[in-house]
Amino acid sequence: MKGCIGYDCFGAGKHVTQFIYKGKTWQTSKEQAKEIFDVFVIIFQLYQIRYFLEESKIIIPAKGLWSDIQNLINENETLCNSIPQIILDIDMEIYRNKVNIILKQVCECVIKCFKSSGNNRFTEFFGKSFKKRDMSGLDLSMKLLIAANFDSCIFNGSIFLGTDTRDANFSNADLREAVFLTQGQINSAKGNRNTKLPSHLDYPVTWK
Repeated sequence: MKGCIGYDCFGAGKHVTQFIYKGKTWQTSKEQAKEIFDVFVIIFQLYQIRYFLEESKIIIPAKGLWSDIQNLINENETLCNSIPQIILDIDMEIYRNKVNIILKQVCECVIKCFKSSGNNRFTEFFGKSFKKRDMSGLDLSMKLLIAANFDSCIFNGSIFLGTDTRDANFSNADLREAVFLTQGQINSAKGNRNTKLPSHLDYPVTWK
Protein backbone atom coordinates (compact mmCIF):
# COMPACT_ATOMS: atom_id res chain seq x y z
CA MET A 1 0.00 0.00 0.00
CA LYS A 2 1.20 3.51 -0.79
CA GLY A 3 1.07 4.61 2.82
CA CYS A 4 3.40 1.76 3.76
CA ILE A 5 6.00 2.35 1.04
CA GLY A 6 6.09 6.00 2.02
CA TYR A 7 7.86 4.93 5.23
CA ASP A 8 11.64 4.57 5.18
CA CYS A 9 13.73 3.74 8.29
CA PHE A 10 16.99 4.36 6.38
CA GLY A 11 18.26 0.93 7.48
CA ALA A 12 17.91 1.62 11.21
CA GLY A 13 15.75 -1.44 11.87
CA LYS A 14 18.34 -3.80 10.43
CA HIS A 15 21.11 -2.16 12.45
CA VAL A 16 19.18 -2.47 15.71
CA THR A 17 18.23 -6.14 15.29
CA GLN A 18 21.40 -7.46 13.64
CA PHE A 19 24.16 -5.34 15.19
CA ILE A 20 22.98 -3.94 18.52
CA TYR A 21 20.85 -6.90 19.64
CA LYS A 22 22.69 -9.64 17.69
CA GLY A 23 19.57 -11.03 16.00
CA LYS A 24 17.15 -10.52 18.88
CA THR A 25 13.83 -8.80 18.14
CA TRP A 26 10.93 -7.54 20.24
CA GLN A 27 9.13 -10.77 19.29
CA THR A 28 11.89 -13.15 20.38
CA SER A 29 12.88 -11.15 23.47
CA LYS A 30 9.61 -9.78 24.79
CA GLU A 31 11.19 -8.76 28.10
CA GLN A 32 13.38 -6.32 26.15
CA ALA A 33 10.67 -5.15 23.77
CA LYS A 34 10.30 -1.64 25.21
CA GLU A 35 14.05 -1.09 25.28
CA ILE A 36 14.42 -2.32 21.69
CA PHE A 37 11.67 0.03 20.51
CA ASP A 38 13.21 2.98 22.38
CA VAL A 39 16.65 2.26 20.94
CA PHE A 40 15.19 1.95 17.46
CA VAL A 41 13.54 5.38 17.67
CA ILE A 42 16.92 6.97 18.45
CA ILE A 43 18.86 4.96 15.87
CA PHE A 44 16.25 5.82 13.25
CA GLN A 45 16.81 9.52 13.91
CA LEU A 46 20.59 9.08 13.77
CA TYR A 47 20.41 7.15 10.49
CA GLN A 48 18.14 9.77 8.96
CA ILE A 49 20.58 12.51 10.00
CA ARG A 50 23.52 10.55 8.60
CA TYR A 51 21.73 10.21 5.27
CA PHE A 52 21.70 13.99 4.92
CA LEU A 53 25.28 14.32 6.16
CA GLU A 54 26.55 11.75 3.66
CA GLU A 55 24.86 13.63 0.83
CA SER A 56 26.26 16.93 2.12
CA LYS A 57 29.76 15.50 1.82
CA ILE A 58 29.49 15.27 -1.97
CA ILE A 59 27.82 18.64 -2.62
CA ILE A 60 30.50 20.67 -4.40
CA PRO A 61 29.31 24.17 -3.36
CA ALA A 62 29.62 23.05 0.29
CA LYS A 63 33.19 21.73 -0.11
CA GLY A 64 34.47 24.13 2.54
CA LEU A 65 32.28 22.34 5.09
CA TRP A 66 33.29 18.78 4.22
CA SER A 67 35.74 18.43 7.11
CA ASP A 68 33.11 19.46 9.69
CA ILE A 69 30.57 17.20 8.00
CA GLN A 70 32.92 14.21 8.18
CA ASN A 71 33.45 14.83 11.90
CA LEU A 72 29.69 14.73 12.42
CA ILE A 73 29.45 11.51 10.40
CA ASN A 74 32.17 9.91 12.52
CA GLU A 75 30.36 10.96 15.69
CA ASN A 76 27.09 9.59 14.30
CA GLU A 77 28.65 6.21 13.52
CA THR A 78 30.15 6.01 17.00
CA LEU A 79 26.80 6.74 18.61
CA CYS A 80 25.03 4.14 16.45
CA ASN A 81 27.59 1.50 17.39
CA SER A 82 27.24 2.11 21.13
CA ILE A 83 25.57 -0.16 23.65
CA PRO A 84 21.84 0.37 24.35
CA GLN A 85 22.45 2.16 27.67
CA ILE A 86 24.58 4.83 25.97
CA ILE A 87 22.18 5.17 23.04
CA LEU A 88 19.23 5.74 25.37
CA ASP A 89 21.14 8.55 27.12
CA ILE A 90 21.76 10.50 23.88
CA ASP A 91 20.22 13.98 23.93
CA MET A 92 18.84 14.01 20.40
CA GLU A 93 17.73 17.63 20.59
CA ILE A 94 21.26 18.84 21.28
CA TYR A 95 22.75 16.59 18.60
CA ARG A 96 20.11 17.52 16.02
CA ASN A 97 20.61 21.23 16.66
CA LYS A 98 24.36 20.82 16.12
CA VAL A 99 23.78 19.04 12.80
CA ASN A 100 21.13 21.53 11.70
CA ILE A 101 23.68 24.34 11.87
CA ILE A 102 25.81 22.54 9.27
CA LEU A 103 22.86 21.47 7.11
CA LYS A 104 21.59 25.05 7.03
CA GLN A 105 25.01 26.21 5.85
CA VAL A 106 25.02 23.51 3.16
CA CYS A 107 21.61 24.68 1.93
CA GLU A 108 22.81 28.30 1.84
CA CYS A 109 25.84 27.26 -0.24
CA VAL A 110 23.59 25.53 -2.77
CA ILE A 111 21.01 28.30 -3.00
CA LYS A 112 23.72 30.92 -3.57
CA CYS A 113 24.48 29.20 -6.87
CA PHE A 114 20.94 30.02 -8.01
CA LYS A 115 20.46 33.43 -6.40
CA SER A 116 19.39 35.01 -9.70
CA SER A 117 16.75 32.37 -10.54
CA GLY A 118 13.85 34.39 -9.08
CA ASN A 119 12.24 31.26 -7.69
CA ASN A 120 12.13 32.68 -4.16
CA ARG A 121 8.82 34.27 -5.10
CA PHE A 122 7.18 30.84 -4.78
CA THR A 123 5.99 30.41 -1.18
CA GLU A 124 2.75 28.40 -1.35
CA PHE A 125 2.55 25.00 -3.05
CA PHE A 126 -0.35 23.04 -1.54
CA GLY A 127 -2.50 21.81 -4.47
CA LYS A 128 -1.12 24.39 -6.92
CA SER A 129 0.16 23.80 -10.45
CA PHE A 130 3.71 24.66 -11.55
CA LYS A 131 3.72 22.58 -14.71
CA LYS A 132 6.84 22.97 -16.89
CA ARG A 133 8.43 25.57 -14.60
CA ASP A 134 12.11 25.64 -13.74
CA MET A 135 12.14 25.29 -9.95
CA SER A 136 15.94 25.22 -9.68
CA GLY A 137 17.55 26.63 -6.54
CA LEU A 138 14.29 26.73 -4.61
CA ASP A 139 14.42 26.04 -0.87
CA LEU A 140 11.52 23.66 -0.25
CA SER A 141 12.66 22.71 3.26
CA MET A 142 9.69 21.78 5.46
CA LYS A 143 7.26 23.00 2.79
CA LEU A 144 3.92 21.31 2.08
CA LEU A 145 3.86 20.17 -1.55
CA ILE A 146 0.79 18.01 -1.02
CA ALA A 147 -1.11 17.42 -4.29
CA ALA A 148 0.91 20.09 -6.12
CA ASN A 149 1.51 19.58 -9.84
CA PHE A 150 5.18 19.64 -10.89
CA ASP A 151 4.72 17.87 -14.21
CA SER A 152 7.81 18.45 -16.42
CA CYS A 153 9.49 20.75 -13.88
CA ILE A 154 13.25 21.00 -13.31
CA PHE A 155 14.63 20.88 -9.76
CA ASN A 156 18.38 21.48 -10.07
CA GLY A 157 19.70 22.46 -6.64
CA SER A 158 16.23 22.49 -5.07
CA ILE A 159 16.28 21.66 -1.35
CA PHE A 160 13.90 18.91 -0.14
CA LEU A 161 14.94 18.75 3.52
CA GLY A 162 11.87 17.63 5.47
CA THR A 163 9.52 18.46 2.58
CA ASP A 164 6.05 16.88 2.55
CA THR A 165 5.62 15.42 -0.96
CA ARG A 166 2.46 13.38 -0.46
CA ASP A 167 0.59 13.05 -3.78
CA ALA A 168 2.73 15.75 -5.39
CA ASN A 169 2.92 15.02 -9.12
CA PHE A 170 6.49 14.74 -10.46
CA SER A 171 5.59 13.10 -13.77
CA ASN A 172 8.20 13.91 -16.45
CA ALA A 173 10.09 16.09 -13.94
CA ASP A 174 13.87 16.23 -13.60
CA LEU A 175 14.90 15.58 -9.98
CA ARG A 176 18.42 14.31 -10.68
CA GLU A 177 20.12 17.29 -9.04
CA ALA A 178 17.61 17.78 -6.21
CA VAL A 179 19.21 18.06 -2.76
CA PHE A 180 18.24 16.02 0.33
CA LEU A 181 15.52 14.12 -1.53
CA THR A 182 14.72 10.76 0.11
CA GLN A 183 13.22 7.49 -1.05
CA GLY A 184 10.31 8.00 1.33
CA GLN A 185 9.48 11.34 -0.26
CA ILE A 186 9.56 9.77 -3.72
CA ASN A 187 7.41 6.86 -2.58
CA SER A 188 4.81 9.29 -1.19
CA ALA A 189 4.64 11.26 -4.43
CA LYS A 190 3.29 10.59 -7.91
CA GLY A 191 5.39 10.20 -11.01
CA ASN A 192 6.12 8.03 -14.02
CA ARG A 193 9.02 6.32 -15.78
CA ASN A 194 9.85 9.59 -17.52
CA THR A 195 10.62 11.19 -14.16
CA LYS A 196 14.39 11.56 -13.77
CA LEU A 197 15.58 10.57 -10.29
CA PRO A 198 18.93 10.84 -8.49
CA SER A 199 21.00 7.70 -9.09
CA HIS A 200 20.65 6.50 -5.48
CA LEU A 201 16.84 6.49 -5.57
CA ASP A 202 14.50 3.90 -7.11
CA TYR A 203 11.21 4.16 -8.96
CA PRO A 204 8.30 3.22 -6.64
CA VAL A 205 6.14 0.27 -7.67
CA THR A 206 3.17 2.68 -7.79
CA TRP A 207 4.75 4.65 -10.65
CA LYS A 208 3.51 2.99 -13.83
